[in-house]
Amino acid sequence: MAAITGEWLETLGGEFQKEYYRELYRFVVDEYRTQKIFPAKEDIFQAFHLTPLSKVKIVILGQDPYHNDGQAHGLCFSVQPHVDIPPSLVNIYKELNADLGCRIPSHGCLTKWAKQGVLLLNTVLTVRAHQAFSHQGKGWEQFTDEVIRVLNREDRPIVFLLWGSPAQKKASMLTNPKHLVLKAPHPSPLSAYRGFFGCRHFSLANEFLRANGEKEIDWQIEEFNTPKL
Repeated sequence: MAAITGEWLETLGGEFQKEYYRELYRFVVDEYRTQKIFPAKEDIFQAFHLTPLSKVKIVILGQDPYHNDGQAHGLCFSVQPHVDIPPSLVNIYKELNADLGCRIPSHGCLTKWAKQGVLLLNTVLTVRAHQAFSHQGKGWEQFTDEVIRVLNREDRPIVFLLWGSPAQKKASMLTNPKHLVLKAPHPSPLSAYRGFFGCRHFSLANEFLRANGEKEIDWQIEEFNTPKL
């Protein structure tokens, strides 16, 4: 099982000593030993590796990882570049196109966002193959709730994008007046037409960052064979 390093380890290290996390660790290690689990062990904490605590500008909350082969790589809503773009991410791209005019790419890898300060955090970090929500209630939620508390205490502006009711339930933890909390329905095809389309969260987030002296996010995902200008 991969380890958290750097700033996140300094802040979250105490969690690893708690009984709930010890039980979670034993469970996850056994699952990887006996079942097919996503993402790969080395990618469990990929969101933390790519987006150090001091660099977080925006937080997007997902639920648990994609559970089909080759999809999950530790970032919520993101998939590895060689697989089909999932329906929810298709709708995220559609909203980006309508909101900011971003071209819709042919792949769903969101690593570029993570490297700019967008923490793409699932509330559950592992899942059994082809069994959605199979690792819920095992301890990951307690761990990621602490991540949200850590972010809430940060003495600088952060934008939280809460899409769908599970993410919006975390809003009560976000009490810091320096932060901006934006809510919308989930981008799933089942709910995107209820208000995700037209929410303009991407431009609103950038406006907030600019107003607070922060560099905005370049949301455009380039094609891998297209050099960035």
